[in-house]
Order: sequence, then structure tokens, then C-alpha cells
Amino acid sequence: MVTLDTVDEHERRLIRCEAPDREALLIRWLSELLYYVDAEELLFKRFEVRSVTDTSITAVAYGEKIDRARHDLHFGVKAVTRHLLRITDTTTGLEARILFDI
Repeated sequence: MVTLDTVDEHERRLIRCEAPDREALLIRWLSELLYYVDAEELLFKRFEVRSVTDTSITAVAYGEKIDRARHDLHFGVKAVTRHLLRITDTTTGLEARILFDI
């Protein structure tokens, strides 16, 4: 949505999400981040994950309010979709594929 180098860390939000499985959790997490963009005009640059399981995540998100003079918004995300969603276990962690409605 934006070049991360242009985003400062003036704001922070504690974000908690729960869902019945890791696919639903990913959708819930990304939808929550999208809510902050839409409702509070916040862009996040960095996340400090406090805890994560297959069904919950707690993290602190750092970023700032959208400043149209400094932030060149490339595109807007309308929604997070379940279409073609896949989370795969790899030798180094998890790999996810998800599509956004833009």
C-alpha cells in the first residue's frame, strides 16, 4: 500500500485477535489491520509479536497517521479474501498465500 521507508513510528496499538484456526486467524489479523487503515487512517511499519498460536495473536503495531504529503499510497485494499488462501509449514516456519480485493 505504501513504501515502508516513508512511515514513522509515532503511534502504537495493541492488537489481539482470535479465531478457530490459523487460516481464519490470518484473515482476522489482516482484516484488523485494514480496519485501522480505514477507520483511523493508520499505517503500520513494524510489529512486535507478544504471543502467537494457531488460534490467537497478540502484537503491538507501530506506525503513524496517513500523511498524503509524505505517503504515496499505491493502492487501496478493500477486503481480505479467503479465495486461494493457503498456509504451508516449511523448514523455516510458515508460508502463506492470500489474495486481497483491491
